[in-house]
Amino acid sequence: MLVSQLLKSKGEAVFTASPHETLQGAATMLHARRVGAMVVTENDKVVGILSERDVVRAVSERGGAALARPISEIMSRDVIFAEPKESLDVLLERMTDRRIRHLPVCVDGRLVGIVSIGDLVKAKIAETEAEAQNLKAYIAAG
Repeated sequence: MLVSQLLKSKGEAVFTASPHETLQGAATMLHARRVGAMVVTENDKVVGILSERDVVRAVSERGGAALARPISEIMSRDVIFAEPKESLDVLLERMTDRRIRHLPVCVDGRLVGIVSIGDLVKAKIAETEAEAQNLKAYIAAG
């Protein structure tokens, strides 16, 4: 399965935030939207990604004062991207190797979606179950 196929089934909605938003505001948005990360954009350009891990790290290092700081001071700037033509297996390997859970998907520098490790695992399980059913049907048909 390709990323483009996954995005068609899960949707292309991406929650974004401004780098000038406070960490408190971003944490509130993460909680309200029930997501683990947001892509940080400025002038339609991806400038970073903010994950729950980034929030926890900032609060543990700086205490409650971190919540008043802008996202730009806390976000991960070295964003690793996915492309629609890539396979889920390639992304699973990339995410595992880099220990990340979210990959923004871009086409020609334009943000078109985001995939999480959960999305990929769910799709792989569905793919494996479908293969098993096809093999059972083939064997039963004799």
